[in-house]
Amino acid sequence: MEKAVILKKGKEESLQRFHPWIFSGAIQKIEGKPEEGDIVTVYTADRTFIARGHVQVGSIAVRVLTFKDEPIDYDFWHARIATAYDIRKSIGVADIATNDTYRLVHGEGDNLPGLIIDIYGNTAVMQAHSVGMHVNRKDIAKALQEVLGEKIQNIYYKSDTTLPYKADIDKGNGYLLGGNAQNVSTEYGLKFHIDWLKGQKTGFFVDQRENRRLLEKYAKGRKLLNMFCYTGGFSIYALRGGAQLVHSVDSSAKAIDLTNANVSINFPDDSRHKAFAEDAFDFLERMGNNYDLIILDPPAFAKHRDSLRNALIGYRRLNAKAIEKIQPGGILFTFSCSQVVSKENFRTAVFTAAAIAKRKVRILHQLTQPADHPVNIYHPEGEYLKGLVLYVE
Repeated sequence: MEKAVILKKGKEESLQRFHPWIFSGAIQKIEGKPEEGDIVTVYTADRTFIARGHVQVGSIAVRVLTFKDEPIDYDFWHARIATAYDIRKSIGVADIATNDTYRLVHGEGDNLPGLIIDIYGNTAVMQAHSVGMHVNRKDIAKALQEVLGEKIQNIYYKSDTTLPYKADIDKGNGYLLGGNAQNVSTEYGLKFHIDWLKGQKTGFFVDQRENRRLLEKYAKGRKLLNMFCYTGGFSIYALRGGAQLVHSVDSSAKAIDLTNANVSINFPDDSRHKAFAEDAFDFLERMGNNYDLIILDPPAFAKHRDSLRNALIGYRRLNAKAIEKIQPGGILFTFSCSQVVSKENFRTAVFTAAAIAKRKVRILHQLTQPADHPVNIYHPEGEYLKGLVLYVE
């Protein structure tokens, strides 16, 4: 018997607009007893084909892979990955001498919901956010190897923290190809140690690449504070941009060690840089008015909608303290990576922070994720990274 999902009458409208999620409340019945991660065919109430995708447990019941009546087989994975690679080459982040660090597959943005693939030199780090992508990981890895050829020597699978915690599967991390990986990659001519074994996400925050380049243009002669520095990406670009001094702060001692290692590999024995393993709010509270360029790039304050209110309070508090203490004529780069925080939510929180600090503030730039993190126009929820560059009088 075919594994199928039958929608309630009228619930196909979002799919007709090519939205890639089917919520459990839209389903009339499920046939064929599919297990979580199986591929199911989706029909309207009158049994008309409308989509095919991975079934899963939870509010999002199906992640749509295709709106065509086509098989989800090896050729399908190969074609989708080849298209994603062609896009990265066309936008100038893949196959260029100065950069071998980029996102190859960005979930719904590449019509592969539930799948992330980041490239670090000759290593691909693959991450599944759905059981379906976990089930298909070997075919995906084979297609990835075939599409990129000799450019990829290692494929590391890292999904133990991203797969549904209730899923009854072996989620173990490990190499699907190779294993003798050099963990240094290049981003626009700068070297970075990538910790894909134990680091956050796939090991590095690729999504800030273009914003780091922008910061570099503002850094010359400035005294910079990089809060929530993680592995020091913004700090390294600021040093190359000619900053007078750079201070990096993170609550994780391991992150500070990686930051110092990344400074050393690019600017050995550079006395302009110091790093501090300290809570961000504590550091902001005790610091003087020493900085005229500040970066606030905190981890997601809200992972779920029910934590939105507390997240906005956190953004207000954090930005108010930075705006209060930054030197006159200072520049503040401030970000939110919380998907449930809209651009309007974030901008309002920063506006309120400026009012609390009683400073005159201008918006110089409104920032988002880079082109290798594309947003599917039918899935605006994919635009998760919000940023503002502010001039504070």
